[in-house]
Amino acid sequence: MALTILGGNCVTQAQNEKEEITVTDNEGKEEIIDVPEAMGYEVDSLLNLYYSRTYLQPDNDCNLKDENVSYPKEVYIERLSRLPNVMEMPYNDIVQKFIDRYTGRLRHSVSYMLGASNFYTPIFEEALEAYGLPLELKYLPVIESALNPQATSHAGAAGLWQFMVATGKQYGLEINSLIDERRDPIKSSYAAAQYLKDLYKIFGDWNLVIAAYNCGPENINKAIHRAGGNSDYWKIYPYLPRETRGYVPAFIAANYVMNYYCEHNICPMRTKLPAKSDTIIVSKDVHLKQIAEVCGIDIDELRTLNPQYRRDIVNGNNKPSIIRLPATATNTFIANEDSIFNYKTETLLTRRSLVEVASSSSSSYTRKSSSTKRKNYTRKKRTRRSRPKRVTIRKGDTLSEIAERNHTTVKKLRQLNGIKGNNIRAGKKIRVR
Repeated sequence: MALTILGGNCVTQAQNEKEEITVTDNEGKEEIIDVPEAMGYEVDSLLNLYYSRTYLQPDNDCNLKDENVSYPKEVYIERLSRLPNVMEMPYNDIVQKFIDRYTGRLRHSVSYMLGASNFYTPIFEEALEAYGLPLELKYLPVIESALNPQATSHAGAAGLWQFMVATGKQYGLEINSLIDERRDPIKSSYAAAQYLKDLYKIFGDWNLVIAAYNCGPENINKAIHRAGGNSDYWKIYPYLPRETRGYVPAFIAANYVMNYYCEHNICPMRTKLPAKSDTIIVSKDVHLKQIAEVCGIDIDELRTLNPQYRRDIVNGNNKPSIIRLPATATNTFIANEDSIFNYKTETLLTRRSLVEVASSSSSSYTRKSSSTKRKNYTRKKRTRRSRPKRVTIRKGDTLSEIAERNHTTVKKLRQLNGIKGNNIRAGKKIRVR
């Protein structure tokens, strides 16, 4: 099985607070719309991803001037109408704002995404085709993640398709401390296609599907209810969350710029063919560094091929797990399998499956020490008790009074002092114990 290079090894998040654009409605009122978070990602961070560094480079043969070109709105309307799409791509001032953003300040990000799309578009199209969905949905990850498989939003959505944890699990993606399949380009693409198909079954309108993908079907149903039951996206628009108001226009703009980039002097990054990869299945825990160091594979490349493993640990003990390797390394892995699993195990795989409780002999010194202390204390106590105690006989004292004061008996006083009878003399000392 041959696969392309899939992911990166760097989590890229929006650098600033949410960005906004201002639009003016038909009544001349200004309105603020949140820009999708991925439109705030820094292109420098995207270019630090392993596959970007390795397989993308500027096209020095591109002679286009790095300057945007503006056109009359009729040109944009005509170009959008020519796209071979099932989904409608209408034009308005909000769509124009997003086109201007992509062709202006984000033009270098578009150049990167055009190059990266060579890696991901075949995966997206295959998943969408499998569920019978419009292929123009392949541009949804452009506004979701800027085609960064390691993207993580402020809300916790992750991967190319920006799944939240609950939705990802609902659609079969495994997410735990060691694995996050939201970052797996193939599995997440099929999960996204299934989710989009389910949303279409609910709404039967692609604009509403796109909006629901962003804010959830509950918010779309609320907006429809507030609009008096009208289910046209552009009619329920005022009742949508701020980011969702810009989401469909941003999607339309993404479709526009990914098709008409040349008309705006945007040069795609040149793409070299990535190395082919193959898969193996392991039934033991293994660390990616064990594979990389024994097989001589770049650890960043290995992480890129396996972006779902959050801590570089493949939990094969839990269930048979897939690892993607460069095709040239598959035979090396098979030939050195025992060496790989035994390499630096105590350092890299620190989770113990068996531990011994310290034996009682290890605490013998402590017990002896404590026992000795107790004996010494008892001995001292006995020593203190064995010392004779004497009191002076007061004038008028009797043996019974002295015995009572000192918590003893007359018989003991006689025995200790050799007294016969009851005769005692005042001022003389007498033992009481």
